[in-house]
Amino acid sequence: MQLILNGEPREAPTLATLAELASWLELPAFGSAIELNGEVVRRAHHGATPLREGDRLEIVRLVGGG
Repeated sequence: MQLILNGEPREAPTLATLAELASWLELPAFGSAIELNGEVVRRAHHGATPLREGDRLEIVRLVGGG
């Protein structure tokens, strides 16, 4: 499956949902956000949000510091 992740083409295994993508990318349960085709998707909806060939995703991970 071809996806655009943070502006870069990326080949991924066939993934059905955003939850599967988050698992594949090993995203932490808290401190990350996924935007799908220009829309931020709430974590509660990741399991019901399908992925399609060519989808554009922006993934942001929060970083703490001081």
